Amino acid sequence: MADVFILGAGTPTPTPSRWGSAFAVKVGGEYMMFDCGPAATHKLVKMGIVPTRVDYMFFTHHHFDHDVDYPCFLLCRWDQSIGKENQLRVYGPTLTETLTERILGENGAFAHDWKARVNHPLSQRVHVNRGGTLPRKPPSVLASDIGPGLVHEGREWRVTAAPAEHVQPFLDSLAYRLESAEGSIVFTGDTQPCRSVVELARGADMMFCMCWDDQERMDQVGESGGQCGTTGAARMAQEAGVKRLVLVHIGPHLASHGPMEKGIGDVRRVYDGEVIFADELMSLPLVRS
Repeated sequence: MADVFILGAGTPTPTPSRWGSAFAVKVGGEYMMFDCGPAATHKLVKMGIVPTRVDYMFFTHHHFDHDVDYPCFLLCRWDQSIGKENQLRVYGPTLTETLTERILGENGAFAHDWKARVNHPLSQRVHVNRGGTLPRKPPSVLASDIGPGLVHEGREWRVTAAPAEHVQPFLDSLAYRLESAEGSIVFTGDTQPCRSVVELARGADMMFCMCWDDQERMDQVGESGGQCGTTGAARMAQEAGVKRLVLVHIGPHLASHGPMEKGIGDVRRVYDGEVIFADELMSLPLVRS
């Protein structure tokens, strides 16, 4: 059975219960992550998944609430490895390769850290005691800038991407669809309702869709462009015919009682499938409908 682990179900605004976007998926015995927002590595471990188990990372776009924990994840995964793990593969829109190099490259922001751990006798001893061998190898990541289309095929799954409409032309954005024998999942990332994401999500078993706030409130304050609110998410899910709609990227106002209940009611008046108002550290099984 495939499972989805909700690591981040919030926005750039930190609250005690939500902050940023990040998801982990277990399918066919393999682990992958979609986005890596604030504290994603810590929340991953809280859900019982050590970073060395994750072999794939997919970024929807490069706003900080979706990628700020990437340095932490990269360094932690490398530091805890013993040299026998699979090489991490990272995919995302433009800047994915650049950010990876700026973090881990020979002159990257954290080169001082990994060089000290590679060369100092204490760090070498810790590495050997964990089961590693010397010489300790520097971190190595296969990072790729990608666009729409087939992204990667695993043993029992495949990931495809489609354009999402968020803050172009300043940043490129992608939505992803994961297909496996257990079912199909779509991660919209940050997007306004758009044809490309609807077509990507056509007939999917689950869609994780951003839902910033009450749609009427967003319209009133001019925040509707480039993102989905309650009825925007509902319309996309209904048009695409997805079986379960999981609301994520939920803002502080919508996450409060009163607006939450109204928002769920507004979604259900448009969308006739199952609605899940996501909480962080929630896990959901993927079941083919």
